[in-house]
Amino acid sequence: MAPLVRPAAEADLDAVAAIYAHEVAHGYATFDVEPPPRERWSAKLASAHEGDHFLVAVVDAEVVGFAYSGPFRDRGAYHHTREVTVYLAAAATGRGVGRLLYDDLLARLAAAGMRTALACIALPNDASEGLHRACGFERQGVLREVGRKHGRWIDVVWWQKMLASD
Repeated sequence: MAPLVRPAAEADLDAVAAIYAHEVAHGYATFDVEPPPRERWSAKLASAHEGDHFLVAVVDAEVVGFAYSGPFRDRGAYHHTREVTVYLAAAATGRGVGRLLYDDLLARLAAAGMRTALACIALPNDASEGLHRACGFERQGVLREVGRKHGRWIDVVWWQKMLASD
């Protein structure tokens, strides 16, 4: 069955938290070192900013991935710039789910009048860089050794997609 992408609901938050907690414990895609409290996910769900979206991908009633947009920085001039991210359950990787989530999320951002989407990727991550490239993002630059997790220093790379132009 093809994944269904839809806005997240309160009932999805435990599955979202489980996907994220797995990445916290075993991966480098997030620099969190402890799983966040459920309130973090509830706050994303409750955001009223027109550029904030929280989506899930569902297969057979099971959440297999999620994506969201949120503030890049908390200063007013960044209002039309959103940071975006996508996370998938291990079984959903390499099946086009990330692309489905991003296509929907980016369309929502453009429709809401957002100007640019930014994504920060821990390196190395060829799959994530390939996804962002396929979705029209452009690689902007690497910040070296800005995080330390699982006993190693981690570089990050910023990717940018222009959503609208004047």
